[in-house]
Amino acid sequence: MKLIVGLGNPGVQYLWTRHNIGFIALDFLAITLHTKWTDKPKWQALVAEATINGEKVLMLKPQAFYNKSGEVVQQVAHFYKIALSDIMVVCDDFDLPYGEVRFRTGGSSGGNNGLTSIIEHFGNDIKRVRIGTNNAMRATMDDADFVLSKFTDDEKTALSTLLPRVVDQITNHL
Repeated sequence: MKLIVGLGNPGVQYLWTRHNIGFIALDFLAITLHTKWTDKPKWQALVAEATINGEKVLMLKPQAFYNKSGEVVQQVAHFYKIALSDIMVVCDDFDLPYGEVRFRTGGSSGGNNGLTSIIEHFGNDIKRVRIGTNNAMRATMDDADFVLSKFTDDEKTALSTLLPRVVDQITNHL
């Protein structure tokens, strides 16, 4: 079994924020795969199951706050006995221009507190799909305010072409 983790913060106030692009991407993937989310309160997570490229996949949206994501991922990975090599994280990256998508295995967290939490629990050799959220606003605010800022209308519109590219990165590197 493979585990795909989308990073974000729970709560309606965070729905269209940059930090929640991991949740948004997994929601799009779930719709594409015709699967639904199930609440798993014991793990503080929403999960959905699907098959991708003939592999059983568990999608996970931690419902603990962003910087506690590693605890949730560790519980789920331990329960299902999922190897590190079978875990992929989908998250925002404010150092990449908006709409750029990159896959990488290993490396630092780049200051992403959700990735930092996961790295603390698993080591830095984890697969990740990073989605660029940087724009001109970043120069006008601190990092915390920027990642919790809402997408502009143009950025929301661009999601229709961005999300299929994210899904391609996920399925190509699973």
